[in-house]
Amino acid sequence: MSGELVVLANPEAGRGRHRDLLPQVLDRLAEADLPVRLLDAGTRAEAQEACHSAAANGAAALVAVGGDGTVHLALQAVAGTDLPFGAVPAGTGNDFAVETGVPAEPIAAAAAIADAVKTGRTRPIDLARLTGPGRAPMWYGSVLAAGFDAVVNERANQLSWPRGPRRYDLAIALELLRLKARRYTLRLDGDEQVLNAVLLAVGNCASYGGGIRIVPTAVPTDGLLDVVLGDVSRGQLVRLKGKTYKGTHVDHPQVHTYRARTVEIEADGITTYVDGERAYPLPVTITAVPGAVRLLG
Repeated sequence: MSGELVVLANPEAGRGRHRDLLPQVLDRLAEADLPVRLLDAGTRAEAQEACHSAAANGAAALVAVGGDGTVHLALQAVAGTDLPFGAVPAGTGNDFAVETGVPAEPIAAAAAIADAVKTGRTRPIDLARLTGPGRAPMWYGSVLAAGFDAVVNERANQLSWPRGPRRYDLAIALELLRLKARRYTLRLDGDEQVLNAVLLAVGNCASYGGGIRIVPTAVPTDGLLDVVLGDVSRGQLVRLKGKTYKGTHVDHPQVHTYRARTVEIEADGITTYVDGERAYPLPVTITAVPGAVRLLG
């Protein structure tokens, strides 16, 4: 490879616990024997623009140092291109990295990326392509939430207090009180179903939220999307929460799994979340794109 090794880093990822490791990560990446350039971006919009600029101007590879949100930003620039991509897991949630076999320790991940750059070694990994009426395509690597979890995220983002994880705990409590099944129209490769659901997730990978295996059958190398849908009561939902970390919630008789190349979802009053980031309101179409990113390491 020739050109620069361009790095997008989020020093606040993982509540800043890996901030002091960034110089070591950059040193390890430099073992690829290419110039390493850390992108200067103070906002998400600036980071997005900087990634696209690097991709368009001859970067050898793009590396994201952070959690799933940082990976999500970088994927928008590399998806569907030949530009190699590396993920150094340094966030609260590192689901894309974990599910694609990246070393869990940031320094080890950086070393693996450097070695892959030197040898020209990449692996094809699938991504999901999200579209909606009047919306530009958006890519995601892990999971799209379009049920209770999406509603909780939306509520949490509207709260100004408390800060940190307790804001999500409050959002969960508030939304549990008003929990009701939504009416969805779901099309799987064109086969339409109209049904009620509380849980609805579409996975390219199995987990989100830092190890919640909400779509446990999803594999990011099979060219397919996996869908989990459940119409459960408030009490059942609470009891299922602990099982989602092992993926055993899908054994519940009212939780169903599907697999398709294209998934279309319609419902009222739902804004989707992908890779933990706010995405598009329903209706949306999600398409599996085999080998959409060339992963280093």
